[in-house]
Amino acid sequence: MKICHVITRLIVGGAQENTILTCRGLVAKGHDVTLIAGPETGPEGSLWEMARACGCELIELDAMRRTISPGLDWRAMTEMQKLFERISPDIVHTHSSKAGILGRRAAYRAKIPCIIHTIHGMSFNRTQAWSSRTIYRLLEQNAATHTMHFVTVADAMIDQAVEAGIASREKFTTIRSGLETERFAPDRDVRAKWRSRWGVKDDDIVVGTIARLFENKGYEEILQAMPSAVTKCDRLRFVWVGDGAHRSRYERKLNELGLLHRVVFTGLLPPEEVGPIINGFDLLLHASKWEGLPRALVQALLVEKPVVGFDNDGAPEVVDEQTGVLVPLGDVDGLVSGIVRLAADAALREKLGKTGRQRCLEAFDWHTMVDQLETLYEKRRTT
Repeated sequence: MKICHVITRLIVGGAQENTILTCRGLVAKGHDVTLIAGPETGPEGSLWEMARACGCELIELDAMRRTISPGLDWRAMTEMQKLFERISPDIVHTHSSKAGILGRRAAYRAKIPCIIHTIHGMSFNRTQAWSSRTIYRLLEQNAATHTMHFVTVADAMIDQAVEAGIASREKFTTIRSGLETERFAPDRDVRAKWRSRWGVKDDDIVVGTIARLFENKGYEEILQAMPSAVTKCDRLRFVWVGDGAHRSRYERKLNELGLLHRVVFTGLLPPEEVGPIINGFDLLLHASKWEGLPRALVQALLVEKPVVGFDNDGAPEVVDEQTGVLVPLGDVDGLVSGIVRLAADAALREKLGKTGRQRCLEAFDWHTMVDQLETLYEKRRTT
């Protein structure tokens, strides 16, 4: 098959890794694959090198930008239409909100027979103002009229999209976001290396977080939870993996709380270093207010680290009482209780982590994702 994938930008992120791995897998299966993306990167880091190495044709579309810009958006749509008319793909598969809206319209105008869109996370969500949610919902409803089928990374996304009137339930299929699971494995020697680098003791409890240092990623709630958690367990240390615009703000707040000395900021890490660094954790704390299906949860469980987090969106599809502790969204006291409970019980952490790894190894392997997408493509192009 001749397949075009479209995504807004190639920053370090779950949707981007998912898309690049999909292109890589489809190329390996003998398909003719093109990936179209805008040029923007950001403090999250760039995956352009990863994309260049995946074997597909890679097209940088300069007019594709994340922020709304009527002139550039119109240009991006018309340029994509011309690309689709030239390439003449069997399938156009879009990802992310901006590329999804413009790309599907361009594919429809180019008379592409099969248009598919992946919802990695709803473009309208609880963190936005009512006006923004309404506008994005209307745009998604309109784009859905040009969409043959939707892929979601979690069943929760299907429920939210159907409730919002995007499309009927039979137009959706959940395909878990795949990872290179071989990069995520428990290793005692790697654990010792990272903990030595951080200056933590063997009996310290390292609470790791993997997320952009930005609003809605849960750091505000984590900062609220930390004083109480540390009072109840003095062995707690924290490692924050990632970077972002709010780093200095969080550092100031930690200093005010007298907790800055307990936190290690790793800054940006390339994707291949995330698996090894998780070995240094004892548990993962994930408090994001809005997600599709958080890949950090899967990554941690693959390295046999249990999870404490909120029960919103796709999180309960990865974590339950056998793999971690989930509490209602916004329940800071619940986060504290979960951290302290796991910190106090090494045997429980080990049990939860081993169960999590067993569950995630096959369900979230990227080869499984590519196989399922190929099957969907074959089915939809003949419908």
